Amino acid sequence: MATSLKSLSQYSDKNLVDMSTKKFGIVVSEWNDEITEALYKGALETLLKHGVKKYNILRKNVPGSFELSLGAQWLAQLDEIDAVICLGCVIQGETRHFDFICDAVAHGITNVSLKFNKPVIFGVLTPNNQQQALDRAGGKHGNKGDEAAITAIKMLGF
Repeated sequence: MATSLKSLSQYSDKNLVDMSTKKFGIVVSEWNDEITEALYKGALETLLKHGVKKYNILRKNVPGSFELSLGAQWLAQLDEIDAVICLGCVIQGETRHFDFICDAVAHGITNVSLKFNKPVIFGVLTPNNQQQALDRAGGKHGNKGDEAAITAIKMLGF
C-alpha cells in the first residue's frame, strides 16, 4: 500500500504561485462525517497556509460521496471559482455497493474537471475499514485533505 510508506501531508513547496486572489469551492460529504470533517480541516488549513483568503473559500455539503460530482459541477460552473476540492469517505462494506460508488465518484469528478476546464480534485478516501480512514484523515498517514488542497494549488499554478 503506497500510503503506508508516505504521509499524505508531505509535499513539495516548489513552484507554488500566489494564491491570494484565487477562489476555491470545497464540497464535503456528510456521510462518515467524523472523517470528512477532519479532511475539511486539513484542506482548509493547507489553503490558508498557502495564502488563500478565508473569504475566498466556499464550502458546500452534500449527503454522501455519490453526490460530490453534482456538487462539484454546481461550484465549477461559477465563474468566480478557480478550483473545486471534493472530500468524502467510502468505507468498504460487505457488498459491491462500495465498488459502484467509488467508480461513479471518480468518473464524475474527472468529468466535471474536463467539462469546466478547472481543477476538480478527488479527495475521497476509499479505505477497507474505519481505522484506515482515521489514519488518513489526520492520523498516522497524514491527511488526505492536505493532499487535496495542495493538489488544487499546484494545478492552478500549472
